[in-house]
Amino acid sequence: MNTMADSKTIAKAAAAAGGKVRMTPSEAFVETMVAQGVKDTFGIVGSAYMDAHDLFPLAGIRFLSVAHEQNAAHMADGYSRVTGKHGVCIAQNGPGITNFVTGIAAAYWAHSPVVCVTPESGSLSMGLGGFQETEQMPIFSKISKWQVHVNSPLRIAELTGRAFDIAMAERGPVQINIPRDYFYGEGDYDIPQPHKLERAAGGPESLDAAARMLARAKFPVILSGGGVIMGNGIKECVALAEYLSAPVVNSYLHNDSFPASHALCCGPLGYQGSKAAMNIIAKADVVLALGSRLGPFGTLPQHGLDYWPKNAKIIQIDADSRMLGLVKKTTIGICGDAKLAAVALLERVKAIVKLTPNKARIAEVQKAKKAWTEELDKWPSPNTKTRIGPRQALAALARAMPKNAMVSTDIGNVCSVSNSYLHFEQAPSFLAAMSFGNCGYAFPAVMGAKVGRPDRPAIAYVGDGAWGMSLNEVMTCVREKIPAIAVVFNNGQWGAEKKNQVDYFENRFLGTNLQNPNFADVAEAMGAQGLTVEHVDEVGDALRAAVRSNKPTVINMMLTQELGDPFRRDAFRQPQRLLAKYRKHSAKQYR
Repeated sequence: MNTMADSKTIAKAAAAAGGKVRMTPSEAFVETMVAQGVKDTFGIVGSAYMDAHDLFPLAGIRFLSVAHEQNAAHMADGYSRVTGKHGVCIAQNGPGITNFVTGIAAAYWAHSPVVCVTPESGSLSMGLGGFQETEQMPIFSKISKWQVHVNSPLRIAELTGRAFDIAMAERGPVQINIPRDYFYGEGDYDIPQPHKLERAAGGPESLDAAARMLARAKFPVILSGGGVIMGNGIKECVALAEYLSAPVVNSYLHNDSFPASHALCCGPLGYQGSKAAMNIIAKADVVLALGSRLGPFGTLPQHGLDYWPKNAKIIQIDADSRMLGLVKKTTIGICGDAKLAAVALLERVKAIVKLTPNKARIAEVQKAKKAWTEELDKWPSPNTKTRIGPRQALAALARAMPKNAMVSTDIGNVCSVSNSYLHFEQAPSFLAAMSFGNCGYAFPAVMGAKVGRPDRPAIAYVGDGAWGMSLNEVMTCVREKIPAIAVVFNNGQWGAEKKNQVDYFENRFLGTNLQNPNFADVAEAMGAQGLTVEHVDEVGDALRAAVRSNKPTVINMMLTQELGDPFRRDAFRQPQRLLAKYRKHSAKQYR
């Protein structure tokens, strides 16, 4: 076979042949991906699927070879989040597949339609303890929306197509497990076409009840969540908010779910979020959670504020009925698409009551935002001779950020503080590992985003600890010509955990101090551009230069060791040491 036929040609041939075309299982697998619109895949080449892999170029499918399989899954995640398409990752059976687990778990909590293809040991040797053999289905069972083991080569197209459909319909990763010998042979195949799922606004009775509640509300607040972004419903959310004069807060790590410059936008809730958002939602008598599962980490007290309104009525809208009322008790739960629900609610509220802009409420939002901005500007974050205070660095980065930039943040102290400083006018623009919170996420995710949207700047915020897990992908950026930018916060510590040692363990710094090389020099040795920044007035120039260069770039940002608030004060208690009098270790050994 010299060229792969496009899906329309295959469909015509199938119709002429009575519905099926004779081909190899590898061809059927690749043709199914073509039918699903796959243009890019991420992984490491392996003998287990090489017969299909050899067909990728002929099918117009790009294969991006990574340095580590975990990062392939993160790239697929970032790619799917900014394109709205499937992200596909594939690797060698056994250790290659087990390396996917962390990335697939992150995709699961981000609701990303990632297709994880897991070639398996041969069907006739499974269970014999052969080379690179392990059971590959159980390890993904709790972090995927659907799993399928291809139980016959003749079903490879059917089951692959079904997996792609479910990933998109249920917004989450799926696994296709294929014995390596099932790529060989030949058979008669019908290449399935994608199923388009028609979504709905929700039940009419619950929508009517919600509209009446919103029409009567004295201080309604909209919590705009990830479902608004995934459903492309920001314009509809804006229209509803404007009619209600309802302040809008972003759900945790979805700072791009409402335009930051809008008069009703208050900023994000949750860890290191906006005090303006927290003070405003505390006043709500009705909260409309639009496209949000109301995850617990995004509603915990912060900045000393226990802000979640205890007596407010909660209207929750989510496409997954299992999320309704799961975390917060809801007054009305609506299983529906966020965009369509916003449209339906606006129509119903307009039919109930004619509203005019509530100038007093809008002014209250502006006052709260102004106060929070002024507080952030004055927050102490002193520089030293060759080190920048982290808050000063984050503020300078925000001022220099291109308006159309895509930004990913890793887990960690400085990256988390950035939640207060990142503002967006369009979506999707903000990527994070969400509640899975794994280190090493940001850089590969933004690489995948850049592959999916090469027209937009792609910038990762990474702590120096997490950078040790992902700096190997700088080589991938150079080889694959992906001009992603990494801003590495180099402060010589695992900051989030060090803060816990400060607060609870009397400054015994066990395992949290780091000794780093010059990351800019390391990047240049890999063939990328490296920039070292030691003064706050250099921050903006460095970011703008990196964007202009259109080259893979690592900005080695030298920061002081200032630490922000810890992640989980609620998860710690002061330690007891019953054997302390028998243990005479000096605390100096920890420092």
